[in-house]
Amino acid sequence: MKKRNRIIQLAIPFILFGIVCCTNEKEHANDKNTEDKPSNNTAQPLKSIPAFNEDSAYQYIVNQLAFGPRVPNTEAHKNCGLYLNKFFQSQGGWVYVQNFAAQAFDGKTLSLRNFIVSYNVKAPKRIIIASHWDSRPFADQDTKDKGKAILGANDGASGVAIMMEIARAIHNNKDKPDVGIDLILFDGEDYGAPESFEGPNKSDTWCLGSQHWSKEKHRGDYTAYYGILLDMVGAPNAKFAMEGNSRLYAPSILKNVWAQAQDLGYGNYFIMENSPEIIDDHLYVNQVGKIPMIDIIHYDPSRGGYFGEYWHTHHDDITAIDKKTLNAVGETLLQVLYKEKL
Repeated sequence: MKKRNRIIQLAIPFILFGIVCCTNEKEHANDKNTEDKPSNNTAQPLKSIPAFNEDSAYQYIVNQLAFGPRVPNTEAHKNCGLYLNKFFQSQGGWVYVQNFAAQAFDGKTLSLRNFIVSYNVKAPKRIIIASHWDSRPFADQDTKDKGKAILGANDGASGVAIMMEIARAIHNNKDKPDVGIDLILFDGEDYGAPESFEGPNKSDTWCLGSQHWSKEKHRGDYTAYYGILLDMVGAPNAKFAMEGNSRLYAPSILKNVWAQAQDLGYGNYFIMENSPEIIDDHLYVNQVGKIPMIDIIHYDPSRGGYFGEYWHTHHDDITAIDKKTLNAVGETLLQVLYKEKL
């Protein structure tokens, strides 16, 4: 979510927690017959981690923008949804479309769709990668054409594009992750009330898709080991700090992802710095859905906030995207997924 003045004030210190192992390894029982069984010292072959193609991810952003602003209740939104559904099916995903209606801050009824794309559906241990696929219906932070919808290249399309490239990379790789993967595309994230709105003071006007899914999951018994939310993950020289709600609800997951990014040489993107709490889709997944989820979200230390100059303006177009940033995030996520064990 991207509302400048809706930072949660939690009465907790910003303390980094200790690293907790994110995998559960099965230990062999030491029974009395162990000595009679042949020892198996043969190391299991390492799985090959597919390469993340930054050019491919960039093109997926271009493809989304070609539909125009992906604002709910518009033809562009409808047609882009059809494109995404078809794409993930073509990459071997089991796609569940969660249709629902939600009321916007201005009283308008929105026809929304969450997409849940599952891989290795029988695996009991599941990891969520999520992003929102809608775009802002107005440019409330711009100096002109404030009432016109924005393209949302970074704010929405970048996270979806990384998920698309992850799906393509895994589908085309001979080795698959051990764990189950659920890619969730939340709708209605960016339809929150602008600061200038003078109507009734209504809470929770943002993140409509994640609110709905967290209350009514696509499967009644669904749960996941943890989740990773992507939000504004394509800007040039982006910085991803350790966000407050991520530290509160999923500290070990946060530390693990940042450590793997550091190991890959992406410490200039995944910075070891705390940043304030923010209301985003992960908050509802944590609080309502009861699944620990972290947020990889652009944070600009020089501006002291989560919002670049392009944010909620007409400058959030393809010029707000850098392939190197897409690659840093995508390669990190692929390594995280392939290193998880059942």
